[in-house]
Amino acid sequence: MTSIFKVPLFSAETAGQGLDLPGVLRAVIDSQRYVLGTQVLAFEAAFAAYVGVRHAIGVANGTDALEIALRSLGVKPGEGVVTVANAGFYGSTAIRAIGAQPLYVDVDEYTLNLSPSALAQVLSIKPVKAVIATHLYGQLADMAAITDLCRAAGVALIEDCAQAHGARRAGRLAGAWGDVACFSFYPTKNLGALGDGGAVVTDNAELANRVRALRQYGWGNKYEVVCDGGRNSRLDELQAAVLSAKLPLLDTVNAQRRAIGARYSAALADLPLRAHPVFGDDHVAHLYVVRSAQRQQLRDHLDARGIASDVHYPIADHRQPVHLGAYAGEHLPVTEAACQQALTLPCFPGMTDAQVEQDIFAVREFFKG
Repeated sequence: MTSIFKVPLFSAETAGQGLDLPGVLRAVIDSQRYVLGTQVLAFEAAFAAYVGVRHAIGVANGTDALEIALRSLGVKPGEGVVTVANAGFYGSTAIRAIGAQPLYVDVDEYTLNLSPSALAQVLSIKPVKAVIATHLYGQLADMAAITDLCRAAGVALIEDCAQAHGARRAGRLAGAWGDVACFSFYPTKNLGALGDGGAVVTDNAELANRVRALRQYGWGNKYEVVCDGGRNSRLDELQAAVLSAKLPLLDTVNAQRRAIGARYSAALADLPLRAHPVFGDDHVAHLYVVRSAQRQQLRDHLDARGIASDVHYPIADHRQPVHLGAYAGEHLPVTEAACQQALTLPCFPGMTDAQVEQDIFAVREFFKG
């Protein structure tokens, strides 16, 4: 289907460029094995090796991955789980699904990731069972500091890597820092399937075994239920085959995204907006996000010129109506400002030089006339 925008936010066509995806799917169909077969096993092994951990367990989607990870760590109803409030409510959804309590902390002004100083404060005053560190927009959070804080407090650490496939710092990839980590393979992700998909990764064999049981009804062996909280959450063979085909291209895709982000940042540096100035190995540019006090006006300007944009994310988790005012007294100033100002510009593999230049011209035109 052709986009109504001259410059779309994402292109499914270019995301699969160079791959024989029909052939990949045909091989699975011919095998007549569609659930938890050789394709899933092969992808799990390849993805674990890529991340640098011993175990990867395919699940149905990234949100299931978070919920299953929490359950595998033994988080109980009523226990506190620290998370950020500017990442789309996905972590909150998983926490609430098991009856635990989200403990919201503010984010770093520069990266919009979990602030270590804010984490240290909440760890000192509230009982905490686990921490979810989200690598927002593709940039690793300050994992060295966060890991040290969690270890000192005896608190489990979960990485939410849904936007950070392949991000690395000092040779260590997203997913290899926490006790357990969660990935989404939604089609727009840096490593995207042709539908939903997710994974839980860990170095801990005991956690891995629990995750494998939880993703399939709580089974230890077939029809033998060994743990509570099990569900039907399995990565299927078709998606696993697609992901295996795409995985060898991930670093190249990430480099393309970084290059686009670097062009934006250089071209927009003199404008009255916040743009990320550097894209190193710890940022895979899943989303290119600027912050502007004139967000809606800028978005309208881009829309009129056929350029897609989006807001990631407009409502802070602690301000969502589902809480029924339970967090009304909480104030997270950096989070709340970001939710009012963040605007996502197109940044995707296969984006042409002309499209990037068109976007840059339109943004500069808005501010400079």
